[in-house]
Amino acid sequence: MKQLIFLLLYIPFLSFSQEGLETELDSISTIEEAKTFAKAHKKSNKSKVFTFNKEKHKTRLADELFKLSKGGKKVVKGDYKTTHYKVIDKQKTLHQRVSYIFFDGNKIDLEEINEKREKIISQHQQGYKFNKLAQLHSMDLNAKRGGDLGWFPEGEMHPMFEDAVKDHDTNEIFTLDIEDRNWYYVVLKTHDSKTIEEITVLQYSETID
Repeated sequence: MKQLIFLLLYIPFLSFSQEGLETELDSISTIEEAKTFAKAHKKSNKSKVFTFNKEKHKTRLADELFKLSKGGKKVVKGDYKTTHYKVIDKQKTLHQRVSYIFFDGNKIDLEEINEKREKIISQHQQGYKFNKLAQLHSMDLNAKRGGDLGWFPEGEMHPMFEDAVKDHDTNEIFTLDIEDRNWYYVVLKTHDSKTIEEITVLQYSETID
C-alpha cells in the first residue's frame, strides 16, 4: 500500500519536472542563453553547446538536426539516458580551404626557413605532392594530415592568414610571414571559397532510473 501511495505521488512529480524542462528549453532563443543554461547543467546533465558543420559532420544525428528549423527540438532515448537537442541558430557562412606547411621562427632562423620554402615550392612545381611535402617539413601536428586545414570560416584564423588566402587563386602556392608571431608558411589554396550551412545546438541529458 505504501509503495502504491509513493508511486502515485511520484508520477505527478515526474510530469511536472518534464514540463518544467520543456518550458525552460522553449524559453531559450539565443546562443548566450544556451551557454548560460549549459553551464548551469554541465555537471549534472552533461549539457553543452556545440556547432555542427554540414561539410565536417556526416553522422545520422547531424543529418537529422540539419533538417530541423531554428528552434526545432529532437529527443533521443537510450537504455540509460534521454538526450534533448535544440537548434539554437542556423546560418550559412563563407568558408575557405587550404593546405599549409608551417615553420617556427623561434626554433630555426629565417634564412634556413626561406631556403626550405624555396625548395618546397620548386619541388611542388616539379610534381611533388603537397601533402607529402607537408608530412616531411611542417613543424606542427597538422603535418600528419598532409597540411590540410579543412574548411574554416572567416574569423577563425589569424587575419593576415585569411587575407592572404582571399588574395590568391585556387591551386596557387605562396609564402606567408606573420613576423610578430615568428610564424612562416608555405600555403596551397586547394579549393574555391564555399558557403557552408552550420547549426548551433544545445544538448541536455537525463539519466533514466
